[in-house]
Parts: sequence; C-alpha cells; structure tokens
Amino acid sequence: MKEFAIIETGGKQYLVSEGDTIRIEKLKGDPSRQGGAEAGHKVGGPVVFDNVLVVDNGHDTTIGMPFIAGAKVSGEIKKIDRAKKVTVIKYKAKSNYFKKRGHRQPFFEVKITKLA
Repeated sequence: MKEFAIIETGGKQYLVSEGDTIRIEKLKGDPSRQGGAEAGHKVGGPVVFDNVLVVDNGHDTTIGMPFIAGAKVSGEIKKIDRAKKVTVIKYKAKSNYFKKRGHRQPFFEVKITKLA
C-alpha cells in the first residue's frame, strides 16, 4: 500500500502521495519580502504544508485533532498560472439589465516531493 497524507491549504483538503501533482489556491507570500502577495514563491521553489490532517503509511494511520503536530508535507512549485476564463452573465428580461464579467482564478501547480 502506498503512503499518503491529507493536507489542508486554501480552505480545501487534498489527498496526496509522494510524486503527485496537485493544483492549489494561490499561496500568500512572505510579508517581509517585497513584490506583492506572491513574493517569495517562484517556479521551482519549495513549499511546505504544515496543516496535515491524516498520515497513513500502509500499516499505521495517524489522525490529527485537528492537525498532526510535527507532520509536514514538502513540495516543489512547478507552475504559477491562472485557470481558463469563466464568464458570468447577469440578465433580466424586459428591464434593460445585462452584465457580463469574466474571471480567471490564480493557482499553483505543486509536485509533492516528501511526506514527513
């Protein structure tokens, strides 16, 4: 059985194993650095997830309440991009009301390198 962990980031939970690639919400940058909200995060850079909920290595399962103390999942940022555009249209018939908006959600593509 393959070792896996459940991590929480961006208000969502992800089931990850070593070698997996996941798409997560954009991470906040280090506030001490300059250059905006994503300062400190670059493609190829490391990222560590501290909010680990469950770890299973095939014969032993550890469940946190809510998080496991000392558990970390390490990854490497492979891509920083925005998703395809979603078009939102608001329309009311016979009242001359029409609004069209587009939105592209930013994301990080992260490859999981180590479960610890």
